[in-house]
Amino acid sequence: MGVAANQLFFFNGLSLTSPIDASIIITAVPVLVLVFSAFMLKERITLIKLIGIALGAIGAVLLILYGKKAGGTSSILGNVFVFINTCAYALYLVLVKPLMKKYNPITIISWAFLFGFLFMFPIGINDLLSTDFAAFTSKTYLTVAFVILGTTFLTYLFNIYALSKVAPSVTGSYIYLQPVVSFIMVAIYAFVLNFDEYAQDIGFVKIFSCLLVVAGVYLISKKAKIPII
Repeated sequence: MGVAANQLFFFNGLSLTSPIDASIIITAVPVLVLVFSAFMLKERITLIKLIGIALGAIGAVLLILYGKKAGGTSSILGNVFVFINTCAYALYLVLVKPLMKKYNPITIISWAFLFGFLFMFPIGINDLLSTDFAAFTSKTYLTVAFVILGTTFLTYLFNIYALSKVAPSVTGSYIYLQPVVSFIMVAIYAFVLNFDEYAQDIGFVKIFSCLLVVAGVYLISKKAKIPII
């Protein structure tokens, strides 16, 4: 759920559909985590969490719709793949939570990646063997290293550590920060690195969306005493 299904369906889905569609679908993670947690871990769904999810979802969708002008064509199959990826990741967050009571984060992430490798190997070995490594530049190697260490290993490790401290619904809610981080990076490229084409991507709607996202994450992280379920 956490490595093989998550990554395979995401990248295959992204290759078939628009990045905008994929970004919007991914924001369903916190909602799915809350649902899975309620049924599997008996976690109580509070009114404050639902309000936080609603705010975060509105902000993320607004930010994506106004903030991304990427190419690509939407497709039903691609959207379905990304949605399966979202379900797999949400279920992973819920399933791994009970393990935190018995094992430390390094142990869990080691086994997760080991089994992820075993599932991925027969599917990805042909693509690996057909890769033209001679065409790689220094920038390519640095990018691959960042994807492996930054967006994969460290991301999963910090996620596991966070699960040892907070509920899965709180961990899942931080998915809403992805479009916010994208917005910040665009701002840096526009006003610090002087990429003029990025300056046109910044406006009131995006700033307002960022505030909604931050407010949503704060509310979901906040302890409340008004249960709905």
